[in-house]
Amino acid sequence: ETRYVSDELNTWVRSGPGDNYRLVGTVNAGEEVTLLQSDANYGQIKDSSGRTAWIPLKELNTTPSLRTRVPDLENQVKTLTDKLNNIDTTWNQRTADMQQKVAQSDSVINGLKEENQKLKNELIVAQKKVSAANLQLDDKQRTIIMQWFMYGGGVLGIGLLLGLVLPHMIPSRKRKDRWMN
Repeated sequence: ETRYVSDELNTWVRSGPGDNYRLVGTVNAGEEVTLLQSDANYGQIKDSSGRTAWIPLKELNTTPSLRTRVPDLENQVKTLTDKLNNIDTTWNQRTADMQQKVAQSDSVINGLKEENQKLKNELIVAQKKVSAANLQLDDKQRTIIMQWFMYGGGVLGIGLLLGLVLPHMIPSRKRKDRWMN
């Protein structure tokens, strides 16, 4: 059968600073004491019940005993274990949130790409319409210029004909009073 030795240990305390002084009691291992003074290898202490005694300095520590630190350490282990168990849930939630945001961003990006392509297509159509309108305008301007040119040519032709024909058609008056005849 497996058994363990109890960690309830006691240290003997003496009435003076040395082995030749009588034993006056014990102090439990890990008990908090106050060091009042030290002499050679012994220190005078005061325990929780107010008793003063001497103990070898090698049996005093500045850090608390394991027995008093174990509950704190167990609480820390429990807290860290809980955090570790919850970290997967937290991480999965954060990952899911990030994936959702990425999906939303992808959706927005795809929508913007589609809208951009639609606007490019509309721009191409509008540019083609403008080009066609410019061609029609050029043709109409040419037609108008040609019409005015034709009107001008017609007026010139009629004027020329009238200028040549009218003098022959209208009899000229013979003047008798011309002084050189």
